[in-house]
Amino acid sequence: MTDAAAQERLRRWRMVLGGAAEKSLGKAEGRDGAMDSALAALYEGGAGDGGEERSNRRSAGLGGSAPKVARWLGDIREYFPSTVVQVMQQDAIERLDLSRLLLEPEMLSAVEPDVHLVGTLLSLNRVMPEKTKDAARQVVRTVVEQLEKRIEQKTRAAISGALNRAARINRPKHADIDWNRTVRANLKHYQAEHRTVIPERLIGYGRRTTAVQRDVVLCVDQSGSMAASVVFSGVFSAVLASMKSLRTSLVVFDTAVVDLTEQLDDPVEVLFGTQLGGGTDINRAIAYSQQLITRPRDSIFVLISDLYEGGIREQMLRRVAEMTAAGVQVVVLLALSDEGAPAYDHDNAAALAALGVPAFACTPDAFPDLMAAAIERRDLQTFVAAHQNEAQGKRL
Repeated sequence: MTDAAAQERLRRWRMVLGGAAEKSLGKAEGRDGAMDSALAALYEGGAGDGGEERSNRRSAGLGGSAPKVARWLGDIREYFPSTVVQVMQQDAIERLDLSRLLLEPEMLSAVEPDVHLVGTLLSLNRVMPEKTKDAARQVVRTVVEQLEKRIEQKTRAAISGALNRAARINRPKHADIDWNRTVRANLKHYQAEHRTVIPERLIGYGRRTTAVQRDVVLCVDQSGSMAASVVFSGVFSAVLASMKSLRTSLVVFDTAVVDLTEQLDDPVEVLFGTQLGGGTDINRAIAYSQQLITRPRDSIFVLISDLYEGGIREQMLRRVAEMTAAGVQVVVLLALSDEGAPAYDHDNAAALAALGVPAFACTPDAFPDLMAAAIERRDLQTFVAAHQNEAQGKRL
């Protein structure tokens, strides 16, 4: 190993180990020193960290000083990429109880907007002073616009394609023939001497129509553990509501039920209409959602919840069974986020699976394909298995 490589290796170890390695590996200087101080203020600071004394340089921490935190937020945005900044912000909120500082407008102007920060702001909505709300709305709008860019095009393409495929007809015009399916359906009519298939039955797509083809009801648990799912659900609901071929409703719940359908033209208003926190009454939310379903066989009901039921469990399961028996395509998502598998009620998930309704976590990138599968009434168990296998392959 060259001297330069050895020095770089020691430098990296010094940055990883922090102040504990200062005596053996030396003091971090220059930009490294600034990065080290920013990390130490959060992860080694005395305030909010048990009060344990470090060296003088490291004992101050972030504490509860708004100016000090604002400077720290500016520092980490300068020295670290945005993905690292978001993690550090979230750690600061959790480790040092900085939520109350987010009620100050100058603090919000310094943060890096992301889904978790939006979740924190929504949980503070009821105690947020008027002077802060405009700044908070701007943070939320920035994240909403980022998410819309990420999901809108794929969602529209996947759902429009699924609706067209679901409207297949058997006497299509030439331009509407689905040749792949037509050939597969007529392979028994293959003429060996002519080396071709003589189709007895043509399969095509239905004509495009502006009529509502599917009703979609999203029913979202707004308990505190579901913050990221609430944010993604609000944005997806707004995208779905903008598609004329769908009639989209959004219901959020804790122990009460709130219908936010009328606000779907503005996802920021949707998110500020939620009240993160509180208990959970899934049964009551499903009961309300059932009233919105007037065309069962053309309806998709999406429940997004960790399934910790505070209401009447037996009635909840009976209502799900009633919907599936009537022809409603029921989907249960334990989370709609990038965070992976959440904590959830395994007994309720197993009971739903016994009704033929799988419960699983879904990433935002997979949600459009899930909705397409539901529109086409494909076997969702198969979709879940394929989705989980794909996710596992990416991790490997």
